[in-house]
Amino acid sequence: MSRPVADNLFRGEGRSARLLGGRNKADGRLVFPFPHGADADNFDLVELACEGTLWSWTVQRFRPKTPYNGRGDPDGPFTPYGVGYIELPGEIIVESRIVADDWDALRIGQPMALTTEAYREDETGEPVLTYAFTPIAEPRA
Repeated sequence: MSRPVADNLFRGEGRSARLLGGRNKADGRLVFPFPHGADADNFDLVELACEGTLWSWTVQRFRPKTPYNGRGDPDGPFTPYGVGYIELPGEIIVESRIVADDWDALRIGQPMALTTEAYREDETGEPVLTYAFTPIAEPRA
């Protein structure tokens, strides 16, 4: 059975996943991720939009420094992954992994949809999920 990489980050899996943000009770400001600890009492838990637009992105082509605990042997080969910012209309801009078959096809302003992906495996070999965004296929003209 899979589990999320952190509590109160998202709920659900795949295209049914929803990011969990916080709405400040005093001023209505949205934050992501939902705050932890004493600050959490100042926020209401809210589900954020599951679609947005690509605001900026890059490809992480080298292993992040410690304490990176993602997929793969820390001394073995590293698989590059996309990372960027997704603007959720009328809400907030979130940092996210980007799942795409062709990095060269990504475009600023491109429609994106929330999904999940296996970030790594836990000590029992079960997947640990994180959230990611993937391009929405645009209809062909």
